[in-house]
Amino acid sequence: MNRTEDVLQALDAAEAEMRRRYFDFLRMPSVSAQPDHAADCRRTAEWLVGELREIGFEAAVRETAGHPVVVAKHAGPAGIDAPHLLYYGHYDVQPAEPFELWTSPPFEPTVVEGPHGDRVVARGAVDDKGQVMTWLSAMRAWHQVTGGLPVRVTALIEGEEEVGSPSLDAFLRDNAAELSADIAVVSDTNQWDFATPAITTRLRGMVYAQIDLRAASRDLHSGMYGGAARNPLNLLARILGDLHDDDGRIQIPGFYDGVTPVSNAQAAQWAALGFDEARYLGDVGLSVPAGERGLGALERIWARPTCDVNGMWGGYTGEGSKTVIAGEAHAKLSCRLVGQQDPAKIEEGIRQFVRERLPKDCSAEVRIFASAAPVEVPVENRFIAAAQAVLQDEYGVAPAMIGGGGSIPVVESFKRILNTDALLMGFGLDDDQVHSPNEKFDWRCLTRGARSHARLLGKLAG
Repeated sequence: MNRTEDVLQALDAAEAEMRRRYFDFLRMPSVSAQPDHAADCRRTAEWLVGELREIGFEAAVRETAGHPVVVAKHAGPAGIDAPHLLYYGHYDVQPAEPFELWTSPPFEPTVVEGPHGDRVVARGAVDDKGQVMTWLSAMRAWHQVTGGLPVRVTALIEGEEEVGSPSLDAFLRDNAAELSADIAVVSDTNQWDFATPAITTRLRGMVYAQIDLRAASRDLHSGMYGGAARNPLNLLARILGDLHDDDGRIQIPGFYDGVTPVSNAQAAQWAALGFDEARYLGDVGLSVPAGERGLGALERIWARPTCDVNGMWGGYTGEGSKTVIAGEAHAKLSCRLVGQQDPAKIEEGIRQFVRERLPKDCSAEVRIFASAAPVEVPVENRFIAAAQAVLQDEYGVAPAMIGGGGSIPVVESFKRILNTDALLMGFGLDDDQVHSPNEKFDWRCLTRGARSHARLLGKLAG
């Protein structure tokens, strides 16, 4: 007998308890990028182990070369050949700086009123602690009602996603037999809008690089050396200015190798979504589309590669003036990849692009901090079909089948190392201010996400 309706009622009755656990999770400043928060990352992993053990999992903190991961296993129903799901999430969060732009302390969750009712403001509210809480809450409700789970589940929650998951591939390779499953379930993506759920079918890959350019052996007085000595900041600005032509195409050698055109059928499906680019840009104070000319908005966001300068520095940037010609200049660069683009070739292309523009007496180093291939998820399988059905039941409308402009490197790693495809069923919204001050998660998105996961477990058991 399928107990899904009983589980949904239990979930609804437990909202206050769900909020308490969620707030406890958010209060832990598990910032993986900052060494001062290493102990907080470990404490968060240990907290998750306790949560999972309470709902019947065998769970443990497992060591990596960096922050630890949490691995938990649930055998599912006895005597039944149930499907095996690998649930993935991450407990680490982005740095909260600049603190002065937050309307409330970033690690003290605060409830504010939004257009759709309560929303929770905190770092990690949606990315990814809130989304992890959707499926943890669903599993807790199943455990409460039935004493177990209706399928086999392995949970993998890492602590380095926000710094590119540098330890994860090695962990997957070392534990492949233990982690292999029928499908990986990932909630780290968005709905189409507040009323319409979504399943993400493609993600862009990533190359994240830093360029370190050097000229003179030290900083120079701009009066004594200005006009005679090479200024690396001027040079780096010119190099970065060459990245795009007037039509928005990226000039890195071989950059478009492997970029595949969008099919007519895919283009028609996206057009039917009715995306409002003017509103999309207007929400962040912009009005003029950028990027490659002659392409539709969703194609540019989901199916075309990008190259963006994320930061540039050198010389004097403090208060007041200091007339100096810097000895070195630096920039951070991120490329989003699509189709069959090869991250290794993009990395070499960046090096060649910089090298070809270096004059005598200057040197440059290109360091790579993150690299991941793009992903297209097969949609013709029973897990996607089950997710479509349960989202339709929960929301009353069919889910949109969408692309994603961001990167979730683990999805490609699951396929490459574990030979496991992913179901990307997320509950965030475009206005959640992910990675920005005042990150938020609408409470209704969290609770509908939990109900959707509860329905999915029941559907796959059936």
